[in-house]
Amino acid sequence: MKILLVDDEPLARDRLRRLLQRLRPEAEVIEAGSGEDALALLAREDPSLVLLDVRMPGMDGIEVAAALDRLPAPPAVIFCTAYDEYALDALRHQAVAYLLKPVRETELARALATAGRVNRVQLAALSDGEPAGRTQVSSQGHRGLETLPIAEVRCFIAGQKYVTAVAPERELLIQDALKDLEQEFATDFLRVHRNALVARRYIRRLRRDAGGSWSVELDGVALRPQVSRRHLADVKARLQQG
Repeated sequence: MKILLVDDEPLARDRLRRLLQRLRPEAEVIEAGSGEDALALLAREDPSLVLLDVRMPGMDGIEVAAALDRLPAPPAVIFCTAYDEYALDALRHQAVAYLLKPVRETELARALATAGRVNRVQLAALSDGEPAGRTQVSSQGHRGLETLPIAEVRCFIAGQKYVTAVAPERELLIQDALKDLEQEFATDFLRVHRNALVARRYIRRLRRDAGGSWSVELDGVALRPQVSRRHLADVKARLQQG
């Protein structure tokens, strides 16, 4: 694994390098002190992950991320910055995480794990000849940008103000509308209720309770989304497909 650190402050790079040496001792870490140097290194070294500062002289981190978006197989990007106002820009460029300095080791560890999962999803899409598209959902939290890979999401449940993305180990409140998620991930998620989408691949079985209501069991989570009569036939058809 090759990781590129991009920050104009040597002390910031030193701290991140030490964290990476503890968390990913097998990784080769290369460094750039500017956005321009980062793009030159990217062309030669082809890293799988970039840790990217935002505010830098010349080309800033958002501009670097925009350049990465144009690559056929871009590396995963983790923003590490002292400023929280660029989180929305980071979202537009599919950042895996948006961490605020000083970066905590536990937060970086979680971001690295997410980056590895996202890269595997991207590689699978490329090998199938499909466009990579969005591979995660994101939410701006107290300590920065939180992400959850789509491949881990079992269902999306709509509440009054937010949608909850449910995965085996955690849940994430996101601001995406359920109808937009349904359109974007139509091949992977199935509408089972006006307030619920479930991942097709994780549907285990239908359950009918004593009152005649239906719900769907999903691999890896205890939550059983309710299935409405309107969508019951679609779920049964999916189960029959295996």
